[in-house]
Amino acid sequence: RVLAVDRDPLTAAVARANAGALGLADLIEVREADVTEVDTAPYDAVFVDPARRGGRGRIFDPEAYSPPLSWAVEAALRAPRAALKVAPGIPHEAVPPQAEAEWISDGGDVKEAVLWFGAEPGLVRATLLPGPHSLRGRGLPDPEVRPVGRYLYEPDGAVVRAHLVAEVADALDGGLIDATIAYVTADALRPTPYATAYEITDRLPFNVKKLKALLREREVGVLTVKKRGSAVEPEELRRKVLPKPYGRAAVTVFLTRVAGAPAMLLGHPAG
Repeated sequence: RVLAVDRDPLTAAVARANAGALGLADLIEVREADVTEVDTAPYDAVFVDPARRGGRGRIFDPEAYSPPLSWAVEAALRAPRAALKVAPGIPHEAVPPQAEAEWISDGGDVKEAVLWFGAEPGLVRATLLPGPHSLRGRGLPDPEVRPVGRYLYEPDGAVVRAHLVAEVADALDGGLIDATIAYVTADALRPTPYATAYEITDRLPFNVKKLKALLREREVGVLTVKKRGSAVEPEELRRKVLPKPYGRAAVTVFLTRVAGAPAMLLGHPAG
């Protein structure tokens, strides 16, 4: 049997209606209550999906969730198995050592993170959908910083959130372009589901006028702007450097830092 608890009357009513429509009303009890006042110890598994939005928008402090993360962890530790949904931006130091932490993306967009109890304590994982592809953390040290090579790899957001860029760099025999930027560079093109590869054609210091002249010279009509470690807004830059199409060519420009200095990397999807 399943006990579903929510203190919102409408949510509880919808849950009851869904259970009835699926023919599961005899197996699912829906209780309108404060879950922190419910004894979860008798149950074989616990699933907690705390409210992570308030009147002012997203809640970033896990202790401000409803119910708080500390209560959810205590409930999880009393059960043989448990899963706690948390915000993808949860600080790694807030993840309890008894949990396996998994960050999940769908089509490149990070959707959620889950703390699993009764699985592999301390494991960190990034799972990419569709696929699925799942990358396990191995506790590797930070990759070395090296000059920009022929290829630039943009790790999936779940990989970045899970702090598994080192695992991707190791698989690609690559390094970082900057110690604080999650872009991996390498001289060889290797297939990986965990990062998107681009072939780099130009490596330039950040300069709007020079970029505009280069786009005009190469008859660019389609410009994709990506950024990490830059305060420049992509749409604002696009209006300045490509006020109208100069031709049919397509270019991707990365606004980032290379060895601490603002830079522009131009290229196109590899392969």
